[in-house]
Amino acid sequence: MKKTPTRISRLALRLTTLALAAAGSYALLAHAGESAVVVPAPTTDLTPAPAATLQTAVFAGGCFWGVQGVFEHVAGVKVAVSGYAGGNADTATYEQVGSGRTGHAESVRVTYDPKAISYGRLLQIYFSVAHDPTELNRQGPDSGTQYRSTIFAADAEQARVARSYIDQINRAHVFGKPLATTVESLKGFYPAEAYHQDFLVLNPRYPYIVYNDLPKIDNLKRLFPAVYQSTPVLVGSAKQ
Repeated sequence: MKKTPTRISRLALRLTTLALAAAGSYALLAHAGESAVVVPAPTTDLTPAPAATLQTAVFAGGCFWGVQGVFEHVAGVKVAVSGYAGGNADTATYEQVGSGRTGHAESVRVTYDPKAISYGRLLQIYFSVAHDPTELNRQGPDSGTQYRSTIFAADAEQARVARSYIDQINRAHVFGKPLATTVESLKGFYPAEAYHQDFLVLNPRYPYIVYNDLPKIDNLKRLFPAVYQSTPVLVGSAKQ
């Protein structure tokens, strides 16, 4: 199954997803609540500068609604923006990215305070509850390279820490199979259309959100209580 580029078709797919779940067809779809695994904390992390300012991290792991929703509930995160990374600026639209031919992945740019939470801790949450990092070019009902598991590194240090952590998780056999997560250099991040921002928070009863993404928030609260914040930080300044 593949997410189609129109909002109407997207709704139809989401309703189909919920109907399948209600009918007991769980084997056809990956349920976010079943894939949550607490991975060990990274042995290597970024060292914040003495006068550390806000930093950013960009993660891709399936539909950006759920990934954004997770990080909006993480203490130390100042804002999480849904968008596109991996391709060119002129193809960074939902309709084009949905074709799977732009090189983009649906991604989330996380702006965080390194004095409150580290890059490594964000990676731990990303691997544990934000998505299933063993899936290649798919998450749940969504398939295609635009749903790949990728860490877009802003610099060499982020890339080093991310690759080291992937090796650490693979050596520990946490998931029973190798991670599909790749590390790519961040060439640009392009915010998604306004209707995608804060989608999980603003649409908690949307069928796709109920089935695929709300379990991620529950898992964050259950598995990472020390960093879970019940009031999310939202993109719109008027909503914060």
